[in-house]
Amino acid sequence: DHPSFGIALVGRLLEAQGFRVGIIAQPDWQNASAFKILGKPNLYFGVTAGNMDSMVNRYTADRKIRSDDAYTPDAAPNKRPDRAVLVYSQRCREAYSDVPLIIGSIEASLRRIAHYDYWSDKVRRSILVDSKADILLYGNAERALVELSHRIAKGEKVADMQDIRGTAFLRKKIPEGWSEIASTNLDRPGVVDKAIDPYEMKMGKADASCATDDSKPKSELPEGTKVIEVVRKPKADRARQVVRLPSYEEVSQDPVLYAHASRVLHLEANPGNARALVQKHGDREVWLNPPPIPLTTKEMDYVYDMPYARKPHPVYGDAKIPAWEMIRFSVNIMRGCFGGCTFCSITEHEGRIIQSRSEASILKEVEEIRDKVEGFTGVISDLGGPTANMYRIACKSEKIENSCRKMSCVYPEVCENLNTDHSDLIQLYRKARAIKGVKKILIGSGVRYDLAVKSPEYVKELVQHHVGGYLKIAPEHSEENVLSKMMKPGMDAYDEFKLMFEKFSAEAGKKQYLIPYFIAAHPGTTDNDMLNLALWLKKYDFKLDQVQTFTPTPMAMATAMYHSGKNPLRKVTTDSEEVAVPKAGNVRKLHKAFIRYHDPNNWPILREALKKMGRDDLIGSSKQCLIPAWQPLSNKPITTVRGEALERTVRPRRAQEGRRKFS
Repeated sequence: DHPSFGIALVGRLLEAQGFRVGIIAQPDWQNASAFKILGKPNLYFGVTAGNMDSMVNRYTADRKIRSDDAYTPDAAPNKRPDRAVLVYSQRCREAYSDVPLIIGSIEASLRRIAHYDYWSDKVRRSILVDSKADILLYGNAERALVELSHRIAKGEKVADMQDIRGTAFLRKKIPEGWSEIASTNLDRPGVVDKAIDPYEMKMGKADASCATDDSKPKSELPEGTKVIEVVRKPKADRARQVVRLPSYEEVSQDPVLYAHASRVLHLEANPGNARALVQKHGDREVWLNPPPIPLTTKEMDYVYDMPYARKPHPVYGDAKIPAWEMIRFSVNIMRGCFGGCTFCSITEHEGRIIQSRSEASILKEVEEIRDKVEGFTGVISDLGGPTANMYRIACKSEKIENSCRKMSCVYPEVCENLNTDHSDLIQLYRKARAIKGVKKILIGSGVRYDLAVKSPEYVKELVQHHVGGYLKIAPEHSEENVLSKMMKPGMDAYDEFKLMFEKFSAEAGKKQYLIPYFIAAHPGTTDNDMLNLALWLKKYDFKLDQVQTFTPTPMAMATAMYHSGKNPLRKVTTDSEEVAVPKAGNVRKLHKAFIRYHDPNNWPILREALKKMGRDDLIGSSKQCLIPAWQPLSNKPITTVRGEALERTVRPRRAQEGRRKFS
């Protein structure tokens, strides 16, 4: 019962609105009777897969089943089905077929239109169609959920609720009064003017855009000549426009159209100017209303100030729940992310506009942790959110913000209209660590370092007071070719932040270190890119234990690159930019091995690859070499990049006794 767990937050919110809420946690999905345990719902079934996508939670990036589940007591695996929203929805229908069915959570949210599914390697239909749900709420959706619940309670049918932002539902046809725009007219960022239709011109005064020169005398026309002046058709009401995406049948067969649809979806993501979207699935239309308006600070406080117990339900007894253990002493201070990283879906789920809590609400939660949470030792593990340092950062102009169609506020450079002042966050840090009983405030969320360097005072505050020896940041790669596909800043920003970090650490008399995170096998990455990254890691003596291999998750821009081989960050056509995609298992394994170049078990794979790349000069014992030519003794099996068993390379034993021996 903690605000970091979506279902707890939803339950407390609906309770505060006067509803009785029953939660069936991880039911037996093979038996409909498990869904009847609380009786027939008065209003509706609300289905969620939980805090994490059930497929991401159960499978590794290589599609192997994980041995544990951080969201289950004692980390027990296999307590949730694959595609949990679909399975739970089916059981709900079996239990009570006449009860309205509402689906949500990040799993449903990111599958609201036709989407590429990495685990089945195909484009699947909108989850609305497959789940047979009455309506889908995407994003965090508190406002939509409260409105929907009250309207159902008043007797209104879900089928009639088609005016709520942040919802998706099925329609038979486009309703009257709406003008339809083909997505191909919008496949570029910036203001898009409606094409002039010569058959819809009318008599009248010339449009301001017509080329005129009133200073010159007009030539006389023959008597009886009829003058016709044309003007552009008046702009349609944007609130009554719907953008037609290519149909499911089209995007499932044509990867280029899939990439195009993904691009348009991301262009229509700003709540200030986004239009409704529609995508045909067979004889039905999947209709997406515009994204929800972000919550105000007052609304955020209302949601997070609920009387959470801040502990697992007593039914779990003494069982350990890893996800709870990780966040029990942390505080979520904001939502949303304007970074726009292509491999991440936070923007598609929570939005690009930052929603921040008030200082008073955050400090109150810190005090509650101190007073209520068992085992608190005085250390707050995190004051953060999707990103550590976007608290109260927004566009300088609300008008500009509402008209912007950029996919990122910080790429390729930090936008000149973005207010990068970190003073509110600095003040929050200072007040939080001054609370009696709090010994240390750590920052566990990732720092957006290209934004942080715009405020040296923030970097100083962070480094000297809120780092526990190590600070994690995510350059993700060293090569511009790859970073441009990720929409991540270049290494110049990393170097600038590193200098600040080392300077302020030295001033405080502390030995502290940056821990960089990198992604292997991201779309746009070549073997040579990974080699250059490995050489960069060796140059700075980084020997990373954990490596993240790219996982194509639904709706992410990088997933569209992975599936289509096109770059949806630019206009997509059959002739547009191609993106190298490392899909084969042996290539993904090699890319991961480059990051862990220091692991002897990766040396045979790397030797084979370096020889093929003509880089034998990097194999040997000199300082400029990446890996040695010999192999240490080990009981672990060694394979080539193709998975073939490899005989060990033996280095002759030294002749002198008493010296260390190698093989």
